[in-house]
Amino acid sequence: MAAKDRVTDADGPPAAGGQVGLGFSHRQILVTMSGLVIAMLLAMLDNMIVAPALPTIVGELGGLNHLAWVATGYVLASTVATPIWGKLGDLFGRRITFVAAVALFLLGSALCGVSQDMAQLIGFRALQGLGAGGLMVGVLSIIGEMIPPRDRSKYQGVMMAVMPVAMIGGPLIGGFITDNLSWRWAFYVNLPLGAVTLALCWITLAKLPQGTGKAVIDWWGTALLTVWITALVLITSWGGTQYDWGSPQILGLAVAAVAGFVAFVIVQRRAAEPIMPLRVFKSRNFSLSGAVAFISGFAMFGAMGFLPQFQQFVQGASATNSGLLLMPMMIAAMVVSLGGGALISKTGHYKSLPIIGSILVTAGLALFATMDVGTSATVSSLYMVVLGAGMGAMMQTSTLIAQNSLDLRDMGAGTGVSTFLRNMGSSLGISLLGAVYTSHLADSLVAAGPGAQSVAASATSMTPQALRALPQAAQHLFQQAVTDGITALFTWGAAVAAVGIVLALFIRQVPLRSAAKPQTATPDSDAGADSDAVAEPVAARS
Repeated sequence: MAAKDRVTDADGPPAAGGQVGLGFSHRQILVTMSGLVIAMLLAMLDNMIVAPALPTIVGELGGLNHLAWVATGYVLASTVATPIWGKLGDLFGRRITFVAAVALFLLGSALCGVSQDMAQLIGFRALQGLGAGGLMVGVLSIIGEMIPPRDRSKYQGVMMAVMPVAMIGGPLIGGFITDNLSWRWAFYVNLPLGAVTLALCWITLAKLPQGTGKAVIDWWGTALLTVWITALVLITSWGGTQYDWGSPQILGLAVAAVAGFVAFVIVQRRAAEPIMPLRVFKSRNFSLSGAVAFISGFAMFGAMGFLPQFQQFVQGASATNSGLLLMPMMIAAMVVSLGGGALISKTGHYKSLPIIGSILVTAGLALFATMDVGTSATVSSLYMVVLGAGMGAMMQTSTLIAQNSLDLRDMGAGTGVSTFLRNMGSSLGISLLGAVYTSHLADSLVAAGPGAQSVAASATSMTPQALRALPQAAQHLFQQAVTDGITALFTWGAAVAAVGIVLALFIRQVPLRSAAKPQTATPDSDAGADSDAVAEPVAARS
């Protein structure tokens, strides 16, 4: 390849006010990012805001037996929709598909707010989830298309920093809305924010390409994707809770998931425009970053979801305070995500971040495994800082590495796959690590002898308020059982996270291009980014 045809990085990041990527000015990028930040916030806030309102919703609409489906229906729909929205963006353009996803999410939100019974609410939550599936993948794909890889990390760092804001603020906002307005406003609050996103993105994204123009929908792939993901999500939602892991229902779902997945892979190999193009996995960096994303979702979110159990049952924190006690972890994640993005943009080096992040996540989870009934909130907060720093280093780099390994034609589908893997890791982590927790908690109470029988009988429905009403000896038995469960959970979480360290070591440092369009992949290259088409000046400086 002639030198003039090579992708070079000699010009460095664009100056403020200059033109970057597809000709977007610095001002246009800032306006667009404002809309994308709101969209990312909506995607991450929704479940957090709704959760505190659920008891009130049940009190008004009834249907306690179906309450779990308010969350399950949303998660199921959004998980299935994520890779589909990504592929639709490749086919028809990011602008129209992202606006459609936001509009569908807002329609679902409005209908949830006017629901008159639990069946309506569950159905409209699923509709809302279908739109939500396109929000995060749309945001990341738009950034991937309009921002050159060298500068992309700064903006993706901002997007990943939204997560801790949502996790801290969501429950507080949801509780305030439920107590002072109505649970319906937990859904209506999305409408004005979403309207701003629609307006900003429709105006500013007009320069984005309109897609390939090939209106070829992989209907068989879509159907089979829905089958195996639905089965897998139901396994993670029902396993160990509504049904035993060895029950016919769970085993039947497992068979459906495996059969559906095998059939899906066969169809994807033959489809003209596959939902998940298997060619993206020919890139070593893409495959490794996807595996790291899955493991990070499994270990971080799976384990993190049970920290409030320890804080409330053992450390005596209230539900509100337990959320606030997570703040050190969230602040650390936000700071490292923003700082890491700026560092990558300045130096072009990213290989060390997933390695350091995996080490910190493993160390943080291992530290949590050492907690006992005497561990103070101060000590556990220090452990949270370690875990949060690791989360911040891992979250955005996995997406950046994946996108740097993709052709432009696969940007949406590949980003959808990466996001999907992280989400599935999170779902499986919560389910499987939750099973570890409940199993060890129950075993601990059984091992405590006859004196713990009354506590064991009510263990699955124990609340902090009910625990405080028990005799001191019974309280101590249950707190020790919770500690045993937490120790086992975080030990397994640390072991899984350690696998991420090994995988991260094999990620290659590939120069981040300054051009917005990746080179066309060849079967033997890590897409355009990993080929030898990168100019020597880039390699030398990296």
